[in-house]
Amino acid sequence: MKHKSKLPIVGTNIFTEMSALAKKHNAINLSQGFPNYPSPQKLNDLVNHAMNNGYNQYAPMAGNLDLRLAIANKYKLLYNKAYDPEKEITVSAGATQAIYTIISTFIRTNDEVIIFMPAYDCYEPAVKVNGGKTIPIQLSAPDYKVNWEEVASKISSKTKMIIINSPHNPSGTIWQKDDMLELQKITKDTDIIVLSDEVYEHIIFDGEQHQSACLFEDLKKRSFITASFGKTFHNTGWKIGYCCAPDYLMDEFRKVHQFNVFSVHHPSQKGIADYMLDPETYLGLNSFFQQKRDLFLNLISESRFKFKPSKGAYFQVLDYSDITDENDVDFAKRLIKTFGIASIPLSVLSHKDKDDQVLRFCFAKTEDTLKAAADILNKI
Repeated sequence: MKHKSKLPIVGTNIFTEMSALAKKHNAINLSQGFPNYPSPQKLNDLVNHAMNNGYNQYAPMAGNLDLRLAIANKYKLLYNKAYDPEKEITVSAGATQAIYTIISTFIRTNDEVIIFMPAYDCYEPAVKVNGGKTIPIQLSAPDYKVNWEEVASKISSKTKMIIINSPHNPSGTIWQKDDMLELQKITKDTDIIVLSDEVYEHIIFDGEQHQSACLFEDLKKRSFITASFGKTFHNTGWKIGYCCAPDYLMDEFRKVHQFNVFSVHHPSQKGIADYMLDPETYLGLNSFFQQKRDLFLNLISESRFKFKPSKGAYFQVLDYSDITDENDVDFAKRLIKTFGIASIPLSVLSHKDKDDQVLRFCFAKTEDTLKAAADILNKI
């Protein structure tokens, strides 16, 4: 039998490839974005408690109500913005599933979706498999600033969606208030949907403030916000996320969500809801991760790598242009095979494989791991 692939040029993603190579060569894995320290014991205990107290059947399709209330309370506390837990919040199987479902719900053949690159690798395939066309806007190291005149020039009658991501994976940069105001201005009086990937909203450094799409009145009316408890609470393997949107958008989202997921792991939802009763569980994360960033950067300050300190997320981009002229994929693979440390080359997440000679390193690791990694980087 012969079948025509809907994603003919898509193979194993770079995160899987680099992690597999790291395992093969017993390298320190700073490539894939997951912690190597445990999920909070209190949270684990609350999930076990939920499991032992009957939360083992289907959760409501939209998610456990206690968890949706906790999410709504968080938005009120952090941003003084309201989302109706009944109609405007849905729990998903991680943020990636929410992103895929949003795109599947609204993108049809020949619809255009603007994506800022380098970009997390789930955006473009989801657009393509639904018949849409991605319109890339390439950002450049070291600042990854948006040229808003370029964005305006790319908007057409076919533009259905704009996907944004701040704090940004992979660059560790953040959007400022002026960026959000420009986005609001460009999309005003259009039917464009904004998909705001905010999975690292609680990981912001140096006193900066997260500029959530919900803070801007016109953006909030047209935006989905996606988020991840896996990133927030150090348990990516649980695959629990959520999205928020105005009810007229969420109603359409749930029509699709109910037939490809319906609901996700119930005891985890209940445990997270109970854990979030203490806001410090997420309010303290900025400090927690800044300590790791600062430790990592202090340890490699005498290396030949150049960097601007990450402003958000738990990734640090390092410029290796003073070390070698190799392309980033080749250098990243050599670092694993020869030196025993794994990273992510940013060209594979960029338009036409644009290579700025930078690599992404994840610092959501134990202090011992970061010290061992720094010892390697300092010898290169």
